[in-house]
Amino acid sequence: YGARRRCVRHSLATCFILIWAPAMSNDVSQDDPFLWLEEVEGQRALGFVEGLNAASLPKLERQPGFEQDRSAILAQLNAPDRIAYGVFRGDYIYNFWRDEANVRGLIRRTARADYVLGQPQWETVLDIDALAKAENANWVYKGLTCLGPEDRLCMVALSPGGSDAVELREFDLQAKDFVTDGFVVPEAKTWFDWVDENHLLIGTDYGPGSTTQSGYPRTQRLWQRGTALEEAPEVFHVPQEHMGVYVAAKHEQTASRVYLKDAKTFWSGQYLVFDARKGSTTALALPDDANVVHFGVSRVLALMRSAWTLGDQIFPAGALVGVDVDDPAAAEMLFKPNETQAISAVSVAGEAIYISLLDNVSGSLLRLTQAGEGGWTTSQMRLPKNGTLQVVSTHTTRDELLINFESFGQPETLYFAQDGVVTEVQSMPERFDPDDIKTEQAFATSADGTKVPYYVVKPRTARRGQPVPTWVYAYGGFEISLTPSYLSPHFQRWLASGGAVVIANIRGGGEYGPAWHQAALLNNRHKAYEDMAAVLDDVVDRRLTIPEMVGVAGGSNGGLLTGVMLTRYPDKHNAAIIAVPLLDMLRYDKLLAGASWTGEYGDPDDPDLRSYLASYSPYQNVSNEKQYPEAFIYTSTKDDRVHPGHARKFAAKLAAARHPFLYYENIEGGHAGAANQAQTAYRMALELAFMKMRLFKTRQ
Repeated sequence: YGARRRCVRHSLATCFILIWAPAMSNDVSQDDPFLWLEEVEGQRALGFVEGLNAASLPKLERQPGFEQDRSAILAQLNAPDRIAYGVFRGDYIYNFWRDEANVRGLIRRTARADYVLGQPQWETVLDIDALAKAENANWVYKGLTCLGPEDRLCMVALSPGGSDAVELREFDLQAKDFVTDGFVVPEAKTWFDWVDENHLLIGTDYGPGSTTQSGYPRTQRLWQRGTALEEAPEVFHVPQEHMGVYVAAKHEQTASRVYLKDAKTFWSGQYLVFDARKGSTTALALPDDANVVHFGVSRVLALMRSAWTLGDQIFPAGALVGVDVDDPAAAEMLFKPNETQAISAVSVAGEAIYISLLDNVSGSLLRLTQAGEGGWTTSQMRLPKNGTLQVVSTHTTRDELLINFESFGQPETLYFAQDGVVTEVQSMPERFDPDDIKTEQAFATSADGTKVPYYVVKPRTARRGQPVPTWVYAYGGFEISLTPSYLSPHFQRWLASGGAVVIANIRGGGEYGPAWHQAALLNNRHKAYEDMAAVLDDVVDRRLTIPEMVGVAGGSNGGLLTGVMLTRYPDKHNAAIIAVPLLDMLRYDKLLAGASWTGEYGDPDDPDLRSYLASYSPYQNVSNEKQYPEAFIYTSTKDDRVHPGHARKFAAKLAAARHPFLYYENIEGGHAGAANQAQTAYRMALELAFMKMRLFKTRQ
């Protein structure tokens, strides 16, 4: 009777937990009564998930406009006038395309000349839907790795249900078919590349002891065509506590170079050159925390995460440095950002280097070309401003590249550049009238005085002093920058309903280079959360909204962020979307790929760091006394990167403390939470329904 009575006062999901949890947790640790929910495919755990889904999803699906939102979002995701983004491979452009008729997708190609004229004539290379049907398998396409410079032989990555673990099969792009008796690698988290036509350098799961604590390869083997994978000789291995060892290769017409990286942590490691003839490795003279962003035959390009002193030269943090593989002392400065700038990406097309640059989170593209022996000439590409510029693909031997531009109000536009001259290829039609929105950048002041930028996108009709339901999205980790992009379908419908969107560029990201990221590392993690709290305060102080109309959202590391906002700052918002999240920070390193993130968060086995992690870990900080706004938690059973146990256990903990929440666990989709466009549309519609339900009710 008591449980049924609480069903009236709280959500149905809470009711389900209160009934089931005591009966199902008698045989587990008293320190963690919900440890059984970490059994991904455990019968009890799956029953728990099914019950939560059944209790939660109907409530969201019954919200006014849900079906209209889902249909409209799906129509836009499958729209035939989307830009077909392509990749240079020889004289062809290859594209992966999904639509209503091709749910799993097509790998297709067209002549480069037709593509850049905006007149592609598509030819199917591999039909993933047909393959899945023929094999009765749930294949999700994960990419091609091809042997350059011909790009004829490739390894196709296929995931069962969208997980990071993939099966690899050799494919001939010229014949448009799988290679008979070609290379095949069973499902695993595999890091590999081509050495030559008859050899792969490959790290995969060979059995006990072959993977690291993070679940990634700890060995690399030289595998010869026609031999058994398990018989391939080992050429390199790393300790089990390291993150893993991966491989990258560069092949030109006259020379090749193969590289290894002993990734000690997510942010440190050693790069090596592999000699396939000798089976030996030679270390590259680079700092332990350098990030190589381009591997060439004779030179690598590296971004500095900290200052590097080499002889009488000092390369500051954030700088791009070119390093001669055979003569490291010949390293040269290529570009040094100023205090408001950050290099977000580096690409090479032929002999030209392209730098994607952020300046106060707004993008530009620089072109670097060699000026004889006198150094480099830098020029800015003539492209739109006040948005995001992304290099989509570069040609390996010619100064040709494809570039995308977008902003909050300007749809994606694809450009082709040749020798620095830019022409437009295609622009996606507008999905909404940009005159209906207003965009501005503001700065909040965090607890330590740091100015934190954020973007506000709101209806032009919004009046100062009239509170607007506000959806605040942030990430704040792993050097990932949030830049202006065309509003996603669910954000479009949110704004059309009268809501505002805020994108917060909190510390932990890469918006201002390594220092911005490192400011929130390890035992400074709280600064990212203080930044988010400052943004929430600032939107209220600027009279955009009120706390009762604020919802926070984030996924993965961003799900950790919103979990902290729920448990530490519940009075600053009225809804939290907690997506594919990390939430148990005392066990995250024991779950799937979690051990690879100790360089970001810290090692829970370190007593000092454990105490710090416990101070903010959402799972450990669920309070019985505080009142929390309702949360919408979602994850995927097939997420083999961030363990679904985080979301499950947090839901159980909230329920035990009688806090309201809704829950959705997709049985497939991996870390993306969705395996196809229909699932993506459904998930977006759920988020939209939740935010409308929570934030618009106050205004009504």
